[in-house]
Amino acid sequence: MAIVAHVDHGKTTLVDAMLRQSGVFRAHQEVSDRVMDSMDLEREKGITILAKNAAVTLGDVKINIVDTPGHADFGGEVERGLTMVDGVLLLVDASEGPLPQTRFVLRKALEARLPVIVVVNKVDRPDARIDEVVHEVEELFLDLDADEDQIDFPIVYCNARTGRSSLDADEPSLRDGGEMAPDGLQTLFKILLDHIPAPEHDPTHPLQALVTNLDASPYLGRLALVRVHHGTLVRNQPIAWCRADGSTETVRLSELFVADGLERVPAAEIGPGEIGIIAGLADVTIGETLTSVDDPRPLPVMHIDDPSLSMTIGINTSPLAGQDGDKMTARLVKNRLDAEVVGNVSLRVLPSERPDAWEVQGRGELQLAVLVETMRREGFELTVGKPEVVTRMVDGKVHEPVDRVAIDVPEEFLGTVTQLLAVRKGRMEQIVNHGTGWARMEFLVPARGLVGFRTEFMTETRGTGLIHHVFERYEPWHGELRTRRNGSLVSDRKGVTTGYTLMNLQERGELFVGPGVETYEGMVIGENSRIGDMDVNPTKEKKLTNHRAAAAEELERLAPPRPLSLEAALEFIASDESVEVTPKNVRIRKVELDATTRGRTAKRASLGAAPR
Repeated sequence: MAIVAHVDHGKTTLVDAMLRQSGVFRAHQEVSDRVMDSMDLEREKGITILAKNAAVTLGDVKINIVDTPGHADFGGEVERGLTMVDGVLLLVDASEGPLPQTRFVLRKALEARLPVIVVVNKVDRPDARIDEVVHEVEELFLDLDADEDQIDFPIVYCNARTGRSSLDADEPSLRDGGEMAPDGLQTLFKILLDHIPAPEHDPTHPLQALVTNLDASPYLGRLALVRVHHGTLVRNQPIAWCRADGSTETVRLSELFVADGLERVPAAEIGPGEIGIIAGLADVTIGETLTSVDDPRPLPVMHIDDPSLSMTIGINTSPLAGQDGDKMTARLVKNRLDAEVVGNVSLRVLPSERPDAWEVQGRGELQLAVLVETMRREGFELTVGKPEVVTRMVDGKVHEPVDRVAIDVPEEFLGTVTQLLAVRKGRMEQIVNHGTGWARMEFLVPARGLVGFRTEFMTETRGTGLIHHVFERYEPWHGELRTRRNGSLVSDRKGVTTGYTLMNLQERGELFVGPGVETYEGMVIGENSRIGDMDVNPTKEKKLTNHRAAAAEELERLAPPRPLSLEAALEFIASDESVEVTPKNVRIRKVELDATTRGRTAKRASLGAAPR
C-alpha cells in the first residue's frame, strides 16, 4: 500500500507510528523522528523527496508500505509508487482539508483503479473542522468522476503523532497528547486488512516483474526495485530482460533482497505480489520488465506526466571559478545529469546551444533546486539559468502550462493577494471563508507567473500566507508577464567590497553582499530600488589624509545584507542573469559579464534589432 497526501499532512509521521507499533524496532532502541526521511536534504527541509518502501508484519500478513512525497514537484515519485501497490491511504489534514496535491494523487489513484482508505489526520488540532473536511473529500471524489465502488470509501480518524486511530472522530484518546501509544493504530490496521485486497496472480501465468525504482550499492552496483505480478524470481535462474528499446536479453540475477522493517534481507526467491530488490543488471532502467525466457511477456512501459519547467545547467564560467569545488568540467557535469535521469523518471536532459550547458526539464522550481543543491554538495561548480516554462504546440498555437493554486491567508490580505495574481494573469476560481478570520482562494495561474512569486507573496502577507500549487492543464499563451518590478545593482569591476562604498550604495537599493566580499565585473550585488539595472563600484576605499574630518566621530550604520539561498536566487534572477553555484557560495551574475557588450545588446534590442 502507498501513503499519499499533500505536503506536510503527516505521511512520514504515520509510517513512523506503524513501524513502531508493528514491532520493527527493539524495545529500547533509540529511533529518530521521521525515520523514513534518510536524505540530509529531506531532514533539513522537512519534506519527503524520494519514495521509499518499508515492510511491517501483522500476524501472518506482511504489508509493504510505500511512503511518497507530498510536494507537487516530486509527482513522478508518487506515480511511480502507485505502480507498486494494491491500495492507498489518502491522508487529509483535519484543518487544511484537501489541497491541490491531494487532488493530484487521488486522481492518479482513481485512474489506477486502486481502493482508497481516507485517513483524517491531526484531529487534535485546535482549529480542526473534521465534518467539513470529510464533506470536502466527498466532493473531491465526485469532482474527479469516481464511480460507485470508489466513492464508497472507509474513513479513519487519526493522530499520527501519538499513534492513535479510531472510527469515531469524537474519541477522547485522539486528542490526548503525550507519548506514542503502544497499540493505538489497531483500528487503522484492521480497516487496512479488510479493504485493501491481497495481491492477485495467475498460477499458470509466466513470470512478470516490473522495475519501478533504482538504487545503488557500493558492493553490488545498481539495484532495481521490482514488483512481481506473476511467477517467482529465483536467484541465479535465467530470466528474460525486456529492455525499454524493445530488445530482449537472457540474464541471471546475482542477488535478491526483500524489505523487513527498514532493512533489506537476502532472499532465495521473490514470489507474486512481493516488492523485491535485485542486483546483477548493470544497465536496467525504470519501466523495464523481467519475464520468463520461454514465454516473454513485457508489461507496458509506465507513462509519467511531462515536465512543465526547464532551466539551463552548465559549467561555472565566472572569474572566481575553481576556488571552491573540484568538479568543474563539462564531461563530469554531463555524466552526473545522465546518472540523475536514470533514477528520476520525471526529469529530462536535452542539449542546449552551448556545448558546456544542458537544458534540464522537471516538474517545478523545488525539484530542480534540489538537483542543483545535491550536485553542489557533491563538489560541483555550476552556472544555472532562469527557470522557464516548457511550451507545446497545439493546433498550430503555442500553449503553456497552467497551475491550480490554493492560498490560505488572513482576511485582511485578500485584496493584496488578488492584486498580486491579477498582474500574473491569474483567474480566481473560488473563495471560501471558514469563519475563523482566514480565507482560502483558488486560482488558475500560468506557471511562469509563479516563478519568483513565493518570496513576494510571503513579504506582502507578512509571512502568514500559505500557498500550494500543482499542474492543472495546458492553455493558449497568455501574453507577456512582468513579474519583477526592480532592476539589479551590478558590480562594474573586480575587487573586494568595502564598508565605505556599501554605506553609500545601500541608499540605492537592497544589498546581497557585505564588506570584504570578493566581486567581479557583471556580478549582481543587490536589488535596485528602481526599474532598470545600475552599474556600481562596490570596491572604492575611503581616501586617507592627515586632516581629521568633521564627522569623524559620527556612527556609521550599515544595514545587514539579505542572504540568498539557492531557491531565493533562482526566484530573483531575470532572463539576462544566472546563478553561480559552488559548494560554498551562491552568487547572481549577468549572463554577459562585460558592461559594454551588455549596453550594445540592450541598445540593439530597444531599436528592434535581434541581439547577436
